Amino acid sequence: MTIHDFNAGWSVRPRVSAFSELGGASAPSEQVTLPHDALLSLGRTPDSGSPSGYFPSGEFEYSTSFDVPDEYRDKRVSLRFEAAYRDAMVYVNGSFAAQRPSGYATFDVPLDDYVRYGETNTIRVETRAHQDSRWYTGAGIYRDVHLSVTDLVHVEPDGLRVTTPDIDETRAVVEAAVAVRNSSISTRTVSVVTTVRDAGGAVVATGASPATLRAGGRAVVRTRLYVPEPELWSADSPSLYAATVEIRDGETDLDERATSFGIRRIQLDPLQGLRINGETITLRGACIHHDNGLLGAATIGRAEERRVEILKAAGFNAIRSSHNPLSRAMLDACDRLGMIVMDEAFDMWTESKSSYDYSLSFPEWWERDIESMVAKDYNHPSVIFYSIGNEIPETGTPLGSEWGRRLAEKVRALDSTRLVTNGINGFVSVLPQVMAMMGPATGADGGGDGGGGVNTFMNNAGAMMNQISASSLVSEATAESFAVLDVAGLNYGDGRYELDRELFPDRVIVGTETFPTHIDVNWRLVEDNAHVIGDFTWTGWDYLGEAGIGRTVYLEREELSLSAPFPWLLAWCGDIDITGHRRPASYYRETVFGLRSEPYIAVQRPAFHGQPRHDGMWTWSDSVSSWTWDVESGSPVIVEVYSDADEVELVVNGVSVGRSPAGREHGYRATFETTYEPGEIIAIAYSGAREPARTTLRSAAEEISLSVVADRTRVTADHSDLSFVTIELRDAAGTLDSAHDREVTATVEGAGVLQGFGSARPDPEAGYHEQTQRTFDGRLLAIVRPTGVGDISLTLTSEGLEPVRLTLRAVAAAPTTP
Repeated sequence: MTIHDFNAGWSVRPRVSAFSELGGASAPSEQVTLPHDALLSLGRTPDSGSPSGYFPSGEFEYSTSFDVPDEYRDKRVSLRFEAAYRDAMVYVNGSFAAQRPSGYATFDVPLDDYVRYGETNTIRVETRAHQDSRWYTGAGIYRDVHLSVTDLVHVEPDGLRVTTPDIDETRAVVEAAVAVRNSSISTRTVSVVTTVRDAGGAVVATGASPATLRAGGRAVVRTRLYVPEPELWSADSPSLYAATVEIRDGETDLDERATSFGIRRIQLDPLQGLRINGETITLRGACIHHDNGLLGAATIGRAEERRVEILKAAGFNAIRSSHNPLSRAMLDACDRLGMIVMDEAFDMWTESKSSYDYSLSFPEWWERDIESMVAKDYNHPSVIFYSIGNEIPETGTPLGSEWGRRLAEKVRALDSTRLVTNGINGFVSVLPQVMAMMGPATGADGGGDGGGGVNTFMNNAGAMMNQISASSLVSEATAESFAVLDVAGLNYGDGRYELDRELFPDRVIVGTETFPTHIDVNWRLVEDNAHVIGDFTWTGWDYLGEAGIGRTVYLEREELSLSAPFPWLLAWCGDIDITGHRRPASYYRETVFGLRSEPYIAVQRPAFHGQPRHDGMWTWSDSVSSWTWDVESGSPVIVEVYSDADEVELVVNGVSVGRSPAGREHGYRATFETTYEPGEIIAIAYSGAREPARTTLRSAAEEISLSVVADRTRVTADHSDLSFVTIELRDAAGTLDSAHDREVTATVEGAGVLQGFGSARPDPEAGYHEQTQRTFDGRLLAIVRPTGVGDISLTLTSEGLEPVRLTLRAVAAAPTTP
């Protein structure tokens, strides 16, 4: 088998129908390299809506051509799209070849019926995004595409599946199930040879099985192997093995496939929780959306890997894909780096959440999309959970629960080795009953004596949702939906955790989605209740769309609403911002997890001190870890210190502001009211006889320069690699100036392009494809993508500052295993 990278040489343009083109309408095309997000380059408009981040709807047409040698007549040729958003229509040489409504499913397109051998062939793919999601989706062919060429006798796509059904200290049983197809017109007997190698490449097990296949037939060939003294996979020790299967006809090699896998054992019960390899693990979880910030939805491999690296460094050991299946690139990274995965299938079933969403396709396509997700995940040891949905309204009805049972059993029929869950929001499950009890609101402003309106709902969302979630109404309505699961996923339902220990003693719970404002409360519930196996915050990484749900609303500047006005783009509720910089909530969470003992200082923006404000349930304080502010000396300011210590002392320019209790019993937070004076601020943490721990912030000097640091100066010259370059405003001592933002221009020359450029500013005016951007809190991020082998020069300039030039080196990619 030969797999070709099929990402280069594409063009894209806004889709125009043939009838419109006859009338004179046309659209210019742009040359692109996949993965590519066509929506990101469209101009945002105030009337496009906050869910999409004010990006408009769009239809796009991708085209490419490729030569098909005459010798391919005796081969099988197909294209694999790892995903295309959305309602993709694929045409080969002008003829319809495939469709896929889901924007997240992997699908294969057999080309044999359409290609012209010995000629140049064309591929055209149409995609669209149109009021079909509650967040920014991007659009187009945003994940990888591969061209596969196989012999007539070959391993089917995703046809190599590895399980480890029996493990002890001395050996592990490794079973390889290989689906082999014979597309020839005669019966064939072949040998299926399976080899297992350890991380160092040494062969640790091998076996062969003969297989006879009738013309046009298929067979699943199983080989049972034994790996001595196995290295087990876990989040703390992510050991991987490689399995290779070869199809041989005598001395002729017909096909070869390879996969990595891990050897690990999963156990679950309400007394010891989740165990991996016999050790109980609590899930320090992050919900994440699929976009890559400045790259939009483009799923470029290095960007996915970097996200996992940063999430892991911030203390997370698990991620939940919200609310669609993860990319293969991210699963590969989770395997290598040790990140547990809850892969989620759907955000809706038969009831829509947006005007034209996937519910229109769900009844016909759900089984094929479940099959696609399981096939993608099967060999990845990081995948521990399959989630069949998120906040599905049908989970509160008997026939809706039947849908849940069908999905869960479909997953189990395909893969019985993992756990099935569902992110159920009890409030959503009984929403019709709740609305009937509340009665009609008397006005959008929430006045009068009716239902309270939007303002009352927002102010009491957390308490009200939890109260309803813990009610007998929800207990009864969701009993069947929870009963079909291995693990009960609860969204914003921590009020049920201790209650369900009594009502449903065999129920194991995971907080599939929780408020960031409840970090300490939720984690205490996890620590104190064995049947609660972890917590997934909304969200671990900030994302595009659902604009402003996590912002602080300053009521003198805007009216209270869940959605932020244009030009807001980001949700602004992530522990980590879209550039990969950790926000204060991340350090607070690390402290609550027991992974950090050094105090962390977060200063609320003094320019807004004393203004009327509203902090929603997804809102962290509007703070920055800085002692450089563009306000007058003596301005009042609130300083937060996060610490697990008994108490914290704050010292400003050598003068103690006082001490305040912290630690678990005080929410891990000490708050001080003081005044801003440039200089130095120190937080000192005290706990009994333990040596005091301290953190210092200093004000930046007036003279600053551009500080430019690349995460890697040497990259691989292929389509999946990137260099992430952080640009900051720093003084001679290295102190960040977060208060005097300025415009910076980036120019790339040589063997690379500027793939993305921007900041974490939640309401940017410039698009991430523009070369000039304004810093936010003193920072910018440039993303450079190699286009070939050679040097790449990145030059950064800003008026009044010395320009900085950084040289990156793109080197040839190493040969890949089939």
